[in-house]
Parts: sequence; C-alpha cells; structure tokens
Amino acid sequence: MKKWLALLGLAFTVSAHSQNVTISGYIRDAATGEELINASIINEERKGTVSNIYGFYSLTLPAGKQTFTVSFIGYTSEVRTLNLSSSQTIDFELSEATNELAEVEVTAKKLDENLNRAEMSTTQLSAKQIKAIPQFLGEFDVVRSITLLPGVTTVGEGASGFNVRGGKTDQNLILLDQAPVYNSSHIFGFFSVFNGDAVRDLKLYKGGIPAPYGGRLSSVLDVYQKEGNNKEFAGSMGLGLLSSRLMFEGPIIKDKASFMVAGRRSYQDVLLKLSPNDDLNNIIANFYDLNAKVNYKFSDKSRLFLSAYYGKDAFGVPGLVGFNWGNLGVTARWNYLLSDKLFMNVSSIYSDYDYAILFDFPQAKIDNIAYIRNQANKISFSWFPNAQHQINYGVEATVYDFEPFSTTLDYIDSNLTDISIELQNEFAVEPALFIEDDWKINNRLTVRGGLRYSSFYNLGARDVVNYTPTSIG
Repeated sequence: MKKWLALLGLAFTVSAHSQNVTISGYIRDAATGEELINASIINEERKGTVSNIYGFYSLTLPAGKQTFTVSFIGYTSEVRTLNLSSSQTIDFELSEATNELAEVEVTAKKLDENLNRAEMSTTQLSAKQIKAIPQFLGEFDVVRSITLLPGVTTVGEGASGFNVRGGKTDQNLILLDQAPVYNSSHIFGFFSVFNGDAVRDLKLYKGGIPAPYGGRLSSVLDVYQKEGNNKEFAGSMGLGLLSSRLMFEGPIIKDKASFMVAGRRSYQDVLLKLSPNDDLNNIIANFYDLNAKVNYKFSDKSRLFLSAYYGKDAFGVPGLVGFNWGNLGVTARWNYLLSDKLFMNVSSIYSDYDYAILFDFPQAKIDNIAYIRNQANKISFSWFPNAQHQINYGVEATVYDFEPFSTTLDYIDSNLTDISIELQNEFAVEPALFIEDDWKINNRLTVRGGLRYSSFYNLGARDVVNYTPTSIG
C-alpha cells in the first residue's frame, strides 16, 4: 500500500512540475503608452517570443519561478522575476534609453537578435532612429533613411524612390497603417509622403517576405503611424528649407483613448510669388499632407483603431501645363483577444490614388485623368500554442477599380464641338488566404514556413479584341 501511495505522490509531483501556464499582455512605451512592435520577452532558458504589430505577446511555460528580460531597441531592458502558478495577464512598460551616442550607426539588426529570429533580411527602424539620420534640406525622410541600408539603393540623386536588390520601384509594396501607397513621393521624388513626426515605426522586408504580405516581388515597406500619447498632451513642429510640419497628440480619455493629428506643407509657391518676374511668381508648386489617428480601448481584450492619410501635389505653369496627383488612405482596425493564446484582428482598408495632367493652350484645354482605387477587408489571427510556435493565419479580399485613361478636349471657340474620350473602367477582385508558423526548434535553430494563395478575377463586361495574323502578298 505504501508503495502505491509513493508512486501516486511521485506521479502527482511530476504532473505538477509539468503543468504549463500562459502569461500574456502588452509591451508599451512608459512615457506615451504606445505599444511596442517586435519587443522581445525571454526567460533564463532563452525561451521567449516577440510582440506582434499591436504590442501583444503570449508565452506558455512550465509553472514555477521564472525570470524574464523584456527588451526593445532604444529602450532600457526590464528584468522581472515572477512566481507563476496560473495563467495571468502581465503588461510591461519600457523607458527610452538615455545613452549619449558618439555616432549614428545604421544596422539591419543586432547580431544576437538576428540569431534568435528567422528574419535575416528584415530591418526595423523607430522614429527616434530615423530622426538621428542626417537630414536632407532640413527634412528627416523615411524612404531616404532606408536607402542607407544594405541591399537598398536610391533611384537617383535627390529622388525619393528606392530599389531593393535590383528590383524595380513598382515591385516594392509600401503600406501606411496597412493601406497601400501607390506613389510614395512629393515634388517628383524630392520628399516621401511620410511625415516623420507622425511615424511610429517601420519595417522593411528585403527577403523572406512573410505570408500575410503579397502582390510584390522585391520588398515590403510596412509603416505605422503614431497612436497618440494616452498619458499627456504633446506636440512638435519643424521648419525646413522647403516645408514646415506640425504634430499634436494626446489623450481623449486618459489610458483609454488617444489621438494624433499632423500636417505638413511646402511653401515654394509662397517664395515664388515674392519674385518680381511674372513668369516665376505665377508658377504653381506645392504639396501638403495630413495624418490623423484615433484609438479607443473598449476593454483589456478589445480595441479600435481609425487612421487616415491624405496628400496632394500640384505643379503647373499657367497657360501651358499642370500636374496634380495625390494619395488617400483610410483604415479601420478592430482587434480582440479571444483567449490568452489567440489574438484576432479585423481590418477594412480604402486606398485611392489619382493623377491628372492638364494642358492649357490658347485654343483649347486638355484634361487627362487616371486613378486606381481599392477596398480591402481582412481578418487575421495570431496563435501562440506554446513557447516554440507562433502561428499567423487569415483571409482577405481586395476589390479594385481602375480608371486607365480619361481625356477631355474643351475648345475655347464655342463653334467647335468639345471632345471627350474615356476608356472603360476595369473592376477586379483579389482574394487571398495565408498561414505561417514561426517555429523555434531549439536555441540554435528557428524555422519560418508559410503559404499564401491568391487569385485575380476581372469583374463585369469587358471588350476583348482578338487579332488573327494574315499573310501579305
């Protein structure tokens, strides 16, 4: 009888030691309350995970006493010892490091971080790091900053576009709060559309692009706007040689809802009007952009984000030619914590890019207009079954509206008939589904595997022309 009791006690002890518990929560900036993307949490046995794009983490470990190190680039690491007897929610807040650096060194990743993650061709930069890079004409530029990284080259001096490992500029997927940006430049490439004061974080994938992204071959530039300081009101402004900018943020309800608004405008046209030369002071040359974001925390499990961007460029010589182009992006995102291991996000995204060339002649005016619009809906999940796996999966569908070409010829002479030519709009839908697993086999080996399937379907009636070759003579 004693032997059976001893065996039963041993079995109970082994079971107790093998019991797993889950800790989950958010990793935030202590000063602003904003979530930190890709912050790492790791224990003494080097088992850990990183926070997702919403700052959420989940880690399943054996019950007992555990010591964790929470770290993020540019922030002071926090070491905390916890006695874990059951699953619980634990949030961390990190403070910015105040170390004085003698020089600015732009690197892809710290060496030890690259060894712990299956992201060998990925670079993450915070707003603080971008601002530390030497500025161009008084402006710190997001796109220009990444051209300093290995494998990334600029398309030319004074231009804002970039090439990644020899790929064309149109093979770079550029996202702002998940909304695609079709033209990322102002003033024909001198500046990018990203106001550095409104940017929180960016991530550049040059290879091994994760399964949630698709549609481009060379790279993905994923940019996120600031969420707004939910602890106190703050702002910033800057004056440059060609433009000025202003940003303001603060809490709507402290620790529950916050906002951020930012604007930027160039003043080349104002300076040109000071010229005594009539040919110069009538030239139209300016750009502006507006950023806005609001987030509301319904509970510890539910949160809503609304963000928007609008930018416009105008350049023209009266009586000759004019150019206008602009981007509009609006995103609504709701995330919900289904369990301490399962995170869900639902997104609805609208993007619009339009372009116009206007010719102004004494006899007639010609307007050429084109645009591309898309509406995307997406639902994605992040599942943290244990310390070795982080599984991301989801589905999405994007509807496109293309206006390839529309021109109008307006004659000044009323006796002549105006001409209007408009190519038929094209409509299409692109559904996609994806799944990937970030599998940490041991402390020396991590494997990321994923699958993305997408298709493209034209919608509505279309004109199809078939040509039959014939012999001549």
